[in-house]
Amino acid sequence: MKQLFILVILALAFTSCRTEQTPVEISGVISCEDDSPVLVHPFITRLSDGKTFVGDETGHYSVKAAKGDALAFSYVGTISDTIKVENQRLDVKLKRYIPGEDEYVYVDSIRRLQNELTSFVEKKDARIGIAVIINGKDTVSVNGTKDFPMMSVFKFPQALAVADYCRKSGIGLTDSIFIKSDEMKENTWSPMRDKYGVRDIKLPVSELIDFILQQSDNNACDILFRFIGGTSVADSLMKALGYSDILITHTEEEMHRDPYLCYLNRTTPIEMARLFDRFYREEMRHDSPFHEFIAASMMSCQTGLDRLPAPLMHTDAMIGHKTGTGDRNSQGRIMAVNDAGYIYLPDNTGYAIAVFIADSAYDMNETSKIIADISEIVFLSLKN
Repeated sequence: MKQLFILVILALAFTSCRTEQTPVEISGVISCEDDSPVLVHPFITRLSDGKTFVGDETGHYSVKAAKGDALAFSYVGTISDTIKVENQRLDVKLKRYIPGEDEYVYVDSIRRLQNELTSFVEKKDARIGIAVIINGKDTVSVNGTKDFPMMSVFKFPQALAVADYCRKSGIGLTDSIFIKSDEMKENTWSPMRDKYGVRDIKLPVSELIDFILQQSDNNACDILFRFIGGTSVADSLMKALGYSDILITHTEEEMHRDPYLCYLNRTTPIEMARLFDRFYREEMRHDSPFHEFIAASMMSCQTGLDRLPAPLMHTDAMIGHKTGTGDRNSQGRIMAVNDAGYIYLPDNTGYAIAVFIADSAYDMNETSKIIADISEIVFLSLKN
């Protein structure tokens, strides 16, 4: 009887713990403390996994979080506040940040950048999403939480999955992968196939990573998916790292057979900017020789030089980036033209940037120029 009583108590305690950890919908309005104006598109970060959300134009937000978790609220020109979740209704009033004399220009430039990007996007006949994370803290976005097809931008998180698989399996950068001739598909973009022909070969892991990151090679991409165990391995790694809005579900061959599957390999601009920010700004790229190699490879990217890198060409800025490009859909619009990466400025300012353009009514050159123009707007606002 005594043992049964103890078991009941333990079961109740376990149930109670599980109930407390069940995520609930936390919602409210974020405004400014002094005159209570609502803050348009405020930022909310769930500290348990680092995921960032954006409120709407009326200052309202809705986030799932467990009781006891903490939410960080921020907005340009205010003092960020971190609050522990106790109730489902959580209205927040942020204090205005009064910068020192030398900081006024910086705060004003961030506000101008937000307004300029918003105005620029409104004029375009395409779905455009932008996210910029400056020095790991100030975030500017336009449609930053909307879903966009990644196209080959997903080859960056894929490369991280290859690195993770190799680390766990004791495989090095110089170790080779056997490639069968029938994996050298002829009806797809493949500089690797053009270089080696359609035959059985062995190539080092490092060269295959270079092919997917620098030249966006589709055959190399699917060979690496086969090597690590499929797209689900890359998708699961993103979830484990806290990037639930990066979805990797289909191979290049599958998307070639059914182009509309391209829309399912998707993410949000903020999520991809977060991944680049973490990789280049924090210690993630120093975790292993693989990560150092991936960082260097993307800084030698040969695709999309007319996109994010275009306004940086004759400056001292450095960029590591990954592009993505789609075909036209049944409406005659380009499915996607994307570029995402991290930019280092000579004054030690650094920023992650992701620009996704979907369903563009323009041709490829015009759509790529939109990304270049956005990159220039951001660069000019931050370079001083």
